[in-house]
Amino acid sequence: MSLRVVFMGTPEFAVPSLERLIQAEDIHVVGVVTRPDKPKGRSRAPVPSPVKQVALRHGIEVFQPRTLRKPESQEPIRAWRPDLIVVAAFGLILPKDVLDIPPHGCLNVHASLLPRWRGAAPIPAAIIAGDEETGVTIMLMDEGVDTGPILAQRREPIYPEDTTETLGRRLAHLGATLLVETIPRWVGGELVPVPQDEARATYAPMLKKSDGWIRWEEPARLIERKVRAYWPWPTAMTRWQGRVLKILRAKAHPQEVPGLPGTVIPWEEGAAVITGEGVLELLQVQLAGKRPLEIATFLRGARGFVGSVLGHERSNA
Repeated sequence: MSLRVVFMGTPEFAVPSLERLIQAEDIHVVGVVTRPDKPKGRSRAPVPSPVKQVALRHGIEVFQPRTLRKPESQEPIRAWRPDLIVVAAFGLILPKDVLDIPPHGCLNVHASLLPRWRGAAPIPAAIIAGDEETGVTIMLMDEGVDTGPILAQRREPIYPEDTTETLGRRLAHLGATLLVETIPRWVGGELVPVPQDEARATYAPMLKKSDGWIRWEEPARLIERKVRAYWPWPTAMTRWQGRVLKILRAKAHPQEVPGLPGTVIPWEEGAAVITGEGVLELLQVQLAGKRPLEIATFLRGARGFVGSVLGHERSNA
């Protein structure tokens, strides 16, 4: 008899876990819970989440509540009679009434080595902090935010060129593999949940669009990590001549150059920006309304860029 599983997830990170559950023997995904379709683009037409798209392709019933706190929003989940609920980047808090539905509890696929980086944005938080490694955790959920006991973990290095996109892709597949390895051991009674060490806990809050604004008085190494952490969203941004300039790729250098932070200087075949500590070489940028350009190409059409001071209008954005 196969295990009846309800899957809860929304973004691309959750897709490999759902796909592995669908493919797994002795597991039957009886329903998928995901966030409501979001309007996108100029037309503002509603677009289904990546998880919903996978579920529909496989003919799995989908439920899209705005909250799970109301009893009526919990009834479709009860009707599926799940033995286990699996959650991966769902985006809603599960109240106790939902946590108590499946006899084998609710498992969460979390993109960090808990208790480090609890919260909504563990991948960018790890990159910004300069962590050399991160990983995935399969956790038995409780009523807190990523505070439940740990069933399994697997480590993954953070490479110097990693962005949230590249690291997130690897962690998504790593988490999916660990999930399907962990479920039979958990259901079979082989695993003992290990409480998290609260003294080691750190928190990674949800990112905001405003987090992307660069503060040039910060060290170049930190700004470089933020450029990588904020790709693909919200992207690292500054202002030049009143327009938003996105910094898509950059490299920090320790050389100290006198001048006001934010000042653009010539650098080899391109340009760099003076920061509070060292300089940030610009590799790829995108001016608002334009396509991304390598810095050498951008400079050919950006008269007055070298010598200008970036970011003075940031506080008015």
